[in-house]
Amino acid sequence: MTDTELVVVGCGTVVPEADRAASSYWVSSPGTGSAAQTHVLFDCGPGALQALARLGLPWGEITDLAITHFHADHVGALPGFFFALRHGLPRPRSRPLTVWGPAGTRTFFEKLAGAYGDFVLDPGFPVLIEEVAPGETRSLSGGPGLEAHKTPHTEESVAWRLDGETFSFGYTGDSGPSTELGSFMRGVSALVCECSLHDAQASDNHLSPARVAELATAARPRLLVLTHIYPHFRTGHDVARLVAEAGYDGDARIAREGLRVSLTNR
Repeated sequence: MTDTELVVVGCGTVVPEADRAASSYWVSSPGTGSAAQTHVLFDCGPGALQALARLGLPWGEITDLAITHFHADHVGALPGFFFALRHGLPRPRSRPLTVWGPAGTRTFFEKLAGAYGDFVLDPGFPVLIEEVAPGETRSLSGGPGLEAHKTPHTEESVAWRLDGETFSFGYTGDSGPSTELGSFMRGVSALVCECSLHDAQASDNHLSPARVAELATAARPRLLVLTHIYPHFRTGHDVARLVAEAGYDGDARIAREGLRVSLTNR
């Protein structure tokens, strides 16, 4: 059986950087039994579509799009993505694409369609928009279960957990400190966790090394992937070491474009 795999597509912030797109993460699962393969894209920040192409990922076959919140560095590539789906596919597509998001996702897409054109909602095949309440688990077409958890970042922001028969994956999106989020992510194969700023610059709506260490110690992922690190912090400090010094003793690494991680349980 082919492994379920995480690929980091974009791991940047609102600050433009030459070597990284903004937030976007790809999880590909082969499906089980008669269930079809799923390609899930978590967030779609500026530069994500070009990064998908650079990485050779089949962007035209994405089956599910999971959005954490509506800040531009997490959704800014969506108009171009749907325009490409409408006009850039080598062969017509019939399989639906399901958009999963927090409350307000349908209104957000309707506003995008009003600004850019009907292709956002009708790229030539069905686009299904599903709003997922915190604490709710929904089944993707390929079988995995997708669960939302509220995060202290914006009014609507959520974290996502994806569980299949042989894998699990967690993505915090943007989040302030939360004692419940670590429990929600407990035992995932990989946890993609924001670590925006140094502890000395910590704010109520982002995570810093000490807060990440607390969350990850509760979650105990097989691998902690640190992302959404502002460039002045990433270039001036060993962020993974700061998380370790704050008390986390697990495996942690810094996200980079193209990082591939097997999520399949061994």
